Amino acid sequence: MRLDRFNPANIRVRGGGGGGGMGGGGPLGCGAIVIALVGALVFGVDPAQMLGTLQQVQEQSGPSQSGAGGQTAEELCGANQYALESCNALSSLNATWQPIFAQANVPFEQPELVFYSGGTNSGCGAASSSVGPFYCPADHGIYIDTSFYDQLDRQLGAPGDFARYYVMAHEYGHHVQRLTGTADSVRKAQQQNPRQSNQLQVRMELQADCYAGVWAGKNRNLIEPGDFEEGMTAASAIGDDTLSGGRASPESFTHGTSAQRMEWLRRGLTTSDEDQCDTFADLTR
Repeated sequence: MRLDRFNPANIRVRGGGGGGGMGGGGPLGCGAIVIALVGALVFGVDPAQMLGTLQQVQEQSGPSQSGAGGQTAEELCGANQYALESCNALSSLNATWQPIFAQANVPFEQPELVFYSGGTNSGCGAASSSVGPFYCPADHGIYIDTSFYDQLDRQLGAPGDFARYYVMAHEYGHHVQRLTGTADSVRKAQQQNPRQSNQLQVRMELQADCYAGVWAGKNRNLIEPGDFEEGMTAASAIGDDTLSGGRASPESFTHGTSAQRMEWLRRGLTTSDEDQCDTFADLTR
């Protein structure tokens, strides 16, 4: 996908530290990709923990030009090819979603991209790189240890820049859900009916997949041959059933099957219409 180079004045990015990062802290925010290499790959975290006890943090506004250690956006985004791709994707996602919110007369705020290595502390608690990319609604941060993309390629068999853009766009989809109120509504529903917690979380994840597809569909002119296949391969590779090797029961799923993830990513991409991403529709009829 031929994304333009990011404009550092139009994105929020900072460094999130590295090393330990696991001392204390609360549960993780929603949208985490868990890669647990203990005999088998496992995907997902307990949504009741993810959404139920978020820590409150002071919200930030405006572009962030520097990160930990006084690094500028240019330095952070230029750390490696994966970081550059992430910043380019963030810039494109902002440019795509902001007009959609403006047209709907809904307030918009950019998320912040946070690069870290090994471990970090977010507004939703402590996290290690084993969690993979995640979105924290408490501080509006998309957290990425770019070494995850090597795992996506070598261990999950999902190479290619579009596969990596899909991950970024999925986490951005969780930011969209926070801005629209969907995330808060789902959290309340999970608290009221814990038995449906996993089912509701699956619908959240599938909607984020659809939103990722919408972003790509609205930038169809930038898509290159093979991108669609890369996206479908990535979506298939991180389905609950695939990552559990068929051993996990559907009741324990938190992100959806490979077929479901491919279906909703495809729907967003082919329609380019965010209104087609209502994964909760059948619950309201």
